[in-house]
Amino acid sequence: MHVAHLSLVDYRSYARVEVPLEPGVTAFVGPNGQGKTNLVEAIGYLATLGSHRVASDAPLVRLGAERAYVRASIVHHGRTALAELEINPGKANRARINRSAATRPRDLLGLLRSVLFAPEDLALVKGDPGERRKFLDELLTARTPRLLGVRQDYDRVLKQRNTLLRTAAMARRAGGARSGALSTLDVWDEHLAATGAELTAARLDLVASLQPLVDKSYDALSTGGGPTVLDYRSSMSEDPLPHDRAGIHAVMTAAIAAGRAAEVERGQTLIGPHRDDLVLRLGPLPAKGYASHGESWSYALALRLGSYELLRADGGEPVLVLDDVFAELDTTRRERLAEMVADGEQVLVTAAVAQDVPPVLAGARFDVADGEVHRVAPSE
Repeated sequence: MHVAHLSLVDYRSYARVEVPLEPGVTAFVGPNGQGKTNLVEAIGYLATLGSHRVASDAPLVRLGAERAYVRASIVHHGRTALAELEINPGKANRARINRSAATRPRDLLGLLRSVLFAPEDLALVKGDPGERRKFLDELLTARTPRLLGVRQDYDRVLKQRNTLLRTAAMARRAGGARSGALSTLDVWDEHLAATGAELTAARLDLVASLQPLVDKSYDALSTGGGPTVLDYRSSMSEDPLPHDRAGIHAVMTAAIAAGRAAEVERGQTLIGPHRDDLVLRLGPLPAKGYASHGESWSYALALRLGSYELLRADGGEPVLVLDDVFAELDTTRRERLAEMVADGEQVLVTAAVAQDVPPVLAGARFDVADGEVHRVAPSE
């Protein structure tokens, strides 16, 4: 799988840009703040319907414009598909596939698969649990697009249930009688357990598949310090969860019932996959708080490279994006990473200077400056 052409209109810093691409390695080179990351971010957005840099769509639209457009020609097993996304901050985004309107943007999922590593990924190791939950759920969606619907259903149920709990909490604090909100809470409990069990079961299967690939990638990147262990910690139980959906549903239902009083007191849902964490261990210790800076970089890279290998094994090699990565790595890690990804079907690299791109990743190059993207001839 590779992107053959990228077209942006009113996206970030670009009023309009057309970038022809090809298989193999392509480097976007230029000073910081010139728009290199905007190009690869757009590819990642088409693949995941989200940005690795911001949580909302508003910053993606060029100042003064109402909407932005991202289009990409995607080649997969010799067939070309055109994916288009119209980004409308504050409104529903619209998608087109081969120039025909899609029912919803998530219909784009699966047309393009990408794995993107950026400096922000250090938060996977050093940051809050939400960063690691997002990592798992985005990878789930890349492998099985229908799971985005499960995630969205869970979020809707969670929002409604939290509203009921807040209403019950306020009534209780006011000294009123039993709140009417509690009478409908049982229905939402069941919805929460049903969607939560499906999402959790999928996460557990993913962690089991990812574990050996992450450990292998970490070992290839770093000398010693392992092994890596991915430990899924659930808010439902301190004991290991069953891996089947029915078993998880039973555990979650019991945990919700046991925690009802505490949830009414707090006015929020305390049980469910939105409260879970992926604890990353390095040897016997948690990586967060104990891993060195270099070890944290290696671990974050290993998580992305493990994802890349997992998607490769599923069929349809994803586009690999390395956004401003090599300048942050020491010489050994830089060379090892370059050797590991050099044979990818399409590898997109951003760098401030050409010297940051290891020689083994020599390929096509674009210079990016002053809103222009210029293809550099091999002799330049």
